[in-house]
Amino acid sequence: MPEIKRIGVGARMSKAVIHNGTVHLAGQVGEPGSDVTEQTKEILAEIDRILAEAGTDKTRLITAQIWLADIASDFGKMNAVWDSWVSPGNTPARYTGEAKLAGPEYLVEIIVTAAL
Repeated sequence: MPEIKRIGVGARMSKAVIHNGTVHLAGQVGEPGSDVTEQTKEILAEIDRILAEAGTDKTRLITAQIWLADIASDFGKMNAVWDSWVSPGNTPARYTGEAKLAGPEYLVEIIVTAAL
């Protein structure tokens, strides 16, 4: 059986799980109280950090799932940060939707998978 490795194990969830050459990250959120631009920057920095700990990076992204609390107001602002961060020529399959997040102070949540 392929090994399962967990990063940042907590009582409820792990920050990432590595299985069969794929890194699955938990949803990442930014600091409450900041705007969608700052939250997106914080999230992407944390994704970079977790991917590095797993032994990979954003050039190996497979999918990205993005949830916005207010897609009509924040889609363009989030995309401006995303577009400056994502690796050209290595963009993942991406889906973006609107959802109520864990609390009203959270404006964006990003979930990614990557290959090792």
